[in-house]
Amino acid sequence: MGIIMDRNQNFKWDRLSLGVCYYPEHWDRSLWQEDLRRMKECGIGTVRVAEFAWSIFEPEEGVFDFELFDAFLDLAQREEMKVIFGTPTATPPAWLTEKYPEVLNSRKDGVLLRHGMRRHYNYNSETYHRFSGRIVRRLAERYAKRPCIVGWQIDNELNCEVNEFYSESDTLAFREYLKEKYGTLENLNEAWGAVFWNQTYNDWNQVYVPRPTINDQVNPHQMLDYTRFVSESAIRFCRMQSDILREYRKEGDFITTNGMFGNLDNHKMKDTCLDVYTYDSYPNFAWCMGEDPGNCRTLNDRKWSRNLMEVRSICPHFGIMEQQSGANGWNGRMDAPAPKPGQMMLWAMQSIMHGADFISFFRWRTATKGTEMYWHGILDYDNCDNRKLAEVKRIQERILRIREITGADYAAPLGLLRDYDNIFDAQQDIWHGRIADSSEMEIFVASQLNHTPMDSVYLRENTEAGDLEGYQVLIYPHGEILTENACRVLEKYVRQGGTLIIGARTGQKDANGQCVMRRMPGLLSPLTQSAVREFTLVGPGDDAVTMNWNGKEVETGVFNDILETTGVEAKVLASYSGNYYKGSPALIETQLGAGRILHFGGTFTRSNVREFLSYTGVLEPFAGRISVPAECEIALRRKGDQEYFFVLNYSAKEQEISLLQEMADMDSGEKQKGTVTLAPYETKVYRLKDIQWEDMSER
Repeated sequence: MGIIMDRNQNFKWDRLSLGVCYYPEHWDRSLWQEDLRRMKECGIGTVRVAEFAWSIFEPEEGVFDFELFDAFLDLAQREEMKVIFGTPTATPPAWLTEKYPEVLNSRKDGVLLRHGMRRHYNYNSETYHRFSGRIVRRLAERYAKRPCIVGWQIDNELNCEVNEFYSESDTLAFREYLKEKYGTLENLNEAWGAVFWNQTYNDWNQVYVPRPTINDQVNPHQMLDYTRFVSESAIRFCRMQSDILREYRKEGDFITTNGMFGNLDNHKMKDTCLDVYTYDSYPNFAWCMGEDPGNCRTLNDRKWSRNLMEVRSICPHFGIMEQQSGANGWNGRMDAPAPKPGQMMLWAMQSIMHGADFISFFRWRTATKGTEMYWHGILDYDNCDNRKLAEVKRIQERILRIREITGADYAAPLGLLRDYDNIFDAQQDIWHGRIADSSEMEIFVASQLNHTPMDSVYLRENTEAGDLEGYQVLIYPHGEILTENACRVLEKYVRQGGTLIIGARTGQKDANGQCVMRRMPGLLSPLTQSAVREFTLVGPGDDAVTMNWNGKEVETGVFNDILETTGVEAKVLASYSGNYYKGSPALIETQLGAGRILHFGGTFTRSNVREFLSYTGVLEPFAGRISVPAECEIALRRKGDQEYFFVLNYSAKEQEISLLQEMADMDSGEKQKGTVTLAPYETKVYRLKDIQWEDMSER
């Protein structure tokens, strides 16, 4: 059923609950008690604090002052408010950056990124590690045993704002990273293809993080290793803090951080540093003035479910540390509108539907000063009750009615296979990136519009076939970098009865990002019994190329591998209908054990993905139980033999759904069947039992 339990999730919330982000240092103390009491009145029981307050705790080097947060935590305890305490390392104080400029990150050209923003430090400054470790330890010593504290957030949004680091400290650390990985310069030169354009190194001091070059083009194999290095650097910084916190925290308190950002193996960070993962969810980014009006625009805020799907792959039962509550914008960047009435509920339920058991809104009151004074919270500048506060109260009342869902697993028959090697490679390889970004978004759009729940599934070093066996179908769109371990796992998955679909350019590269001297799909060729004899981008002057599949013309996307069979078990399902390779195989199926592999020569579009879902039997698995329009998203969470059905209307118009079997509305307690009308942005949660996936296969 696609339920993959996280073997490294050390903490789960025992009930659905609400929180809010709060900044006592921003407000007069006379407001604190009233704020906490108003929070409790609308169902908020937890506040996150302190993640930007370093200079409050240490106004001068080595001079510590805890009075402000002592007073606030005393009040929180009296008011029985729980606290998530943030380590304040995302914004180093001015005295630190002025006296120790080596802690600053820099641009690629060496110009330092100065004080006045946030996240302007670099992960590899040993000076910054020392000062960060000291403030974290002092805070843990003072506050970890406080009864009101239930969790710790490390830093804030690691790799947000900037995820490239070019300081001198980064170059020194990069050299050590490469020495440990390759051992010798000969091995490094081989891995980086340094013979090309005379880049051979004969001294480690010649090796740097990427620097400005002609047209800013950098050796692609160096960039792949550099991106891996950035990820490891962020994880090392996070682990330094979590190691300190574990020395002091109370039993049962969790350690987290709020992700999810690029150039970072978030799965490894969670496994090695955190007890649980939290995410910052802002669905109305879909309406930012600069938003691309292309393919993803058709989903608007619903496309945020793709991010939540990714979060769920990191941590199946996660929290939302910052949930959309108002209009967004900085004074010089971003401009998104306020949520319409009902959308706060919609977006909270979107998070819960995808696996969140804790929802914390950002923020309690909109800041009256600073860069984020247009990043609105629940309350506006006037501090008056408003419709957003009333909606939070309705969300809490809703949560009380559906609280038994806590800990239920999201179920999906379909999985999108991903791995960090290919993610990092696609970021700097424009050929790879163009097809990967487009195909992954289109697969997601197709799964949404065709009501086929999907998981994001990561191939990692410790992934086993048993981790994949719950999925009827896995799509690995463009796994250009293939490893023997990944192929071993995929082969076992298929032999045990799974269906694997691979797309164009699979198996073109090795782990260093170098193209291999064998025909694609490379290491998978013995299993697919197919090979690529030629390939081409479908140029802007070419007519769209289709493939004839069972008498139907089906899109093949922007890139085409021209296939041929290489084994007797391989069967051509479809052939190209255009361009110079008309009549050549476009789709080949090979039986392998109890399962099968489909080798598709094209890239994925929402229309061809629908055909793949139909052919493999996972299209609209709930079709016999519920009928919903394209404007609605549906999902199932399961807990033991109890199942919970979510239906979310993202439209500003009423939508009709049809319940084809009797279900219990968890809000009213009434059993319903037949036509139900959902108001604009309305959501429904139904209780039902013993659902089995329908076999929609046309085989």
